[in-house]
Amino acid sequence: MTTKGPILAAEDAEDLEVISARLQDAVAKMADLVYLPKKRRFVGLFNRFKWESGQRGDLRIRSGLHFDGVLSAKSKNLKRGAPEAIVSLLAIKYAPAGGDDPAGKVELIFADGGSILLDVECLDAGLADVGGEWAARGRPSHEDGK
Repeated sequence: MTTKGPILAAEDAEDLEVISARLQDAVAKMADLVYLPKKRRFVGLFNRFKWESGQRGDLRIRSGLHFDGVLSAKSKNLKRGAPEAIVSLLAIKYAPAGGDDPAGKVELIFADGGSILLDVECLDAGLADVGGEWAARGRPSHEDGK
C-alpha cells in the first residue's frame, strides 16, 4: 500500500486527538478492521471525510490507521460476523495506565454505540492517506443531543 501524503503519528493523547479529528465520520467495512495478534498490531482502512479540504469542496479519501504494541482487542456492539457491514467512526480516545507505565487503553468509538477497545503497551499509532480523493455524497452532520 502506497501512502499519498504525510503520515500522522501519535505517541501521546494530544497526538491521538489530531488523528481522531481527521477520522471523525470516517466509514469502514467490518472486514477492514483487523487485529493481528502475532504482530501485536491493529489496522483499519477507512474512507474518511477530508475536513481539512476547506474551500476545495466536500471530499473523501481512503486512509490507513494502525496501532502497534497491541496486547488485545475487544469489540462491543459491532457486527463482527458481518464483514460487509459499514461502521462510522466518531472518535478515538486514549486512557494511559498512569504513573511511569506507558501502557494504556485506546477506544475507537463508533456510531450506534459500537466500540473497539485496544490494550496497548504504549501509544504508537499512525494514519496515512493511501488513495486518491473523490467527491463526497454529502457533508456529515450531527444532531444535537446525540
